[in-house]
Formats: sequence, structure tokens, C-alpha cells
Amino acid sequence: AKMQKYLLYNSVGPEELPTLKELSTSEICKVWSGASRYIHRQLLQKRAVEIGVGTFALVTVHASVEEDKVLPVVRPVFILSKPLRAFYNLECDETKIPDETPVVQLDFEEIAADTHFRREIVEHCIQETLLCFAGALRDKEVEFSFK
Repeated sequence: AKMQKYLLYNSVGPEELPTLKELSTSEICKVWSGASRYIHRQLLQKRAVEIGVGTFALVTVHASVEEDKVLPVVRPVFILSKPLRAFYNLECDETKIPDETPVVQLDFEEIAADTHFRREIVEHCIQETLLCFAGALRDKEVEFSFK
């Protein structure tokens, strides 16, 4: 149900982004840096992190090193959630998270402690940014870089 709010029929209006309006760009970046560090720590512990619009996970891909040599390489990926892909009619490679991988949510409390923002600010900032991301998906204009 959490992901439902990212299925948008209309563009996102400023009234839906009250926290982002109050924060400076550098504050928003600080919150997301904290989120990135949290995701990184989880990936190092072989956990996947679900953020509402999709999931960050480690998957094994097979990389060709020489003509007849293929090496398994573990790499981090972001997998857009299926309902979102269907709703916005997006073509994505089918990537499956290994069954044995535990999936966790973002821990806003921990990210807040790490970034020295209040928990509500962190949660709203992240959710509103994801709403913008969903709006960009809806309008088919997305470039979302993530450290």
C-alpha cells in the first residue's frame, strides 16, 4: 500500500511538497546522503532496501572478461517496483533479487540521527522527493543520479 501514493494520475503540485519547499537544496542533499549511507551499509550486509518506488539490491551478473571467460560479478542495482513499471508503462530489464536476500525499509530514525535532522523531516523529505521522481516517471523525463 505504501507504493500506491507514487502512482500518479496528475502532475505533482507544490502543495504536495511542503517539506521540500522549506528545505534548501543542500539540506535535501544532506538527507539523501544519509539515506545513501544507510543503503550502502545494508548492501554491505547483503540486505536489499525497499524505498517505496523500488529496491536497491546486490545481484550477480556475468561479465565477459575474455572471449571464452565469464566471471560472476556482484553489483548494486536499483529495481523499479513492478506496479510502478506497469502503471507508467515502462520498459525495464527483468532483474530478480535473490530469494535468500532479506529486504528492509529505510530506517528514518537512524538516518535522522546520522544527519542531525528530525525524523519527520527526513521521512517527509525522502517521500516528497520520491513523489517528484514518480512525477518525472509519469512525464517520462527521469535522470536520478545516486552515489
